[in-house]
Amino acid sequence: MSQAVCAMTPPSATLAESPQANPGSAALPRTQGFLLPIVGGAALAHLLNDLIQAMLPAIFPLLKTSFALSFGQIGLIALVYQVTASLLQPWIGLYTDKHPQPYLLPCGMVMTLIGIALLATAGSYAMLLTAAAVVGVGSATFHPEASRIARLASGGRFGTAQSTFQVGGNTGSAIGPLLTAAIVIPYGQGAVAWFMLVALAAIYVLYRLTRWVLQHGTATAKGLARQGAQQGLGRAAVVRAMVVICLLMFAKFVYIAAFTNYFTFYLMERFGLSVQHSQLYLFVFLAAVAAGTFAGGPVGDRIGRKAVIWISFLGVAPFALALPHVGLVWTAVLAILIGLVMSSAFAALVVYAQEAVPGRVGMVSGLMFGLMFGISGIGAAGLGELADTHGIVWVYGLVSFLPLLGLATALLPDTRKAKR
Repeated sequence: MSQAVCAMTPPSATLAESPQANPGSAALPRTQGFLLPIVGGAALAHLLNDLIQAMLPAIFPLLKTSFALSFGQIGLIALVYQVTASLLQPWIGLYTDKHPQPYLLPCGMVMTLIGIALLATAGSYAMLLTAAAVVGVGSATFHPEASRIARLASGGRFGTAQSTFQVGGNTGSAIGPLLTAAIVIPYGQGAVAWFMLVALAAIYVLYRLTRWVLQHGTATAKGLARQGAQQGLGRAAVVRAMVVICLLMFAKFVYIAAFTNYFTFYLMERFGLSVQHSQLYLFVFLAAVAAGTFAGGPVGDRIGRKAVIWISFLGVAPFALALPHVGLVWTAVLAILIGLVMSSAFAALVVYAQEAVPGRVGMVSGLMFGLMFGISGIGAAGLGELADTHGIVWVYGLVSFLPLLGLATALLPDTRKAKR
């Protein structure tokens, strides 16, 4: 449905006409600085989008009881949502790099709105899977295009813009379980429909951002493309860099998936907490993730992306190895430290990849966010099967070794040398 609506608008013609319709807009991108209202608007939209996405795993305990699901079935719901989003994102980004579709953002959020309605009224496991897939389609259209807008408005501070954009999503991920605990858990599955109001607010914000792109974004994009034409890595270095990034993304997001999907179950089983009490701990972890993400971008602008990646992975390793062996209080403390340190890597990884392959912002953003969703989905499903077989406590002992894969950072080429 959204594809048809978006096809009605000839974006290329509109974009070509925008400099004449707005005198001075062609000159703006070459002199503009960091446009906080635009980057902040993209971050707000990311907050609203990811708040909705975080609602899905937050209601897993409710769905597990209501539909008598196993951990494996819970993992399959997460897999359907995240793989649907991950498979579409790079292709959407690649297509819109060549054929801009500015109205794709609000149209994609309409799909998310439909997915929420299906989730609130689902009466079978098959319908739950369908709802998860529809929400995944909405997420696939959002991330590459919204990330592109944040970069266009960055004024050259790409890491700061990306981390600001990403912290909006992480904040939404932290708020989502709290709202779910307050709205859905006490009143049941039908209360999921209240999240449709969040989707409507996101549609409005994305429409306003789309209007800015139509007025100013094209000339900015052309300027960035010219600036990046002489930068980037060679073909062999790009291949090596992407292989290492995939490995680092695997380590980061399988480990994060253990928290976002199963931390409540871990706390309930090991320490006997209630669902609502355990979700407060999940909120604390996700809030730490949001804070760490915000710090990673500006620091990367100053000291380099590679240094931030080193710190993120090796800095978190001692905390990860200790977490399965401590009590409740130290579990909360270590979860905060893990969230703060490990989350700083994502903005650095995204901007590193964009610098390595200039001129393909949509494709690279879609690939990075797609990898995030795909790896998280596969990880969630795999961890669910392992939890059914060995127990959730055993799973946390296993994944504690994943941050050690950060040693592969040594193989990443230095994009700053490519620039020079």
